[in-house]
Amino acid sequence: MFIQTEQTPNPQTLKFLPGKPVMNDGTAFFQNSDEASPSPLAKRLFLVEGVVGVFLGSDFITITKKEDFEWQTMKPSVLGAIVDHFNSGEEIYNLKEKKDGKESFKEDSNDSDIVKQIKELLDTRVRPAVAMDGGDIIYDSFQDGVVYLHMQGACSGCPSSTATLKMGIENMLKHYIPEVQEVRPIDA
Repeated sequence: MFIQTEQTPNPQTLKFLPGKPVMNDGTAFFQNSDEASPSPLAKRLFLVEGVVGVFLGSDFITITKKEDFEWQTMKPSVLGAIVDHFNSGEEIYNLKEKKDGKESFKEDSNDSDIVKQIKELLDTRVRPAVAMDGGDIIYDSFQDGVVYLHMQGACSGCPSSTATLKMGIENMLKHYIPEVQEVRPIDA
């Protein structure tokens, strides 16, 4: 199995591309081993010393490391854990326990027309672009002109995430939806 790696805008994260599907539907983000119980792959990755975040995308895995660890020493262990997992035949994610960000974009009968527009723009324009950098953005709410979003994967804790929110997402939403005045991140 050949696994490619890609840098992300966040120096603490690295994107691993196993050349096979990772998540058939949606994404999953774990910030510690306790949260990783639905994913045997994520649990295995948290056994690698220095791993503090695992994000599973459609065809990639984004790993976040502790600041005082170096990719040069961690990367072989992460690659080994991914190869071992795929060779084991174990499932990547237990679908019975699956909860992911895709749920936040489902149409809700209580959603206003503005919220429907916000969700549509985020889901079709923002999420695909952010996934290329190894992350995801999850809609939380819209209140008093402010859109609240969760940052996941490489986006969580990324030095450039504020610029992405303000210069990219906020400007786009304001352009298409005048009622949007600001975009703010919230902690998960």
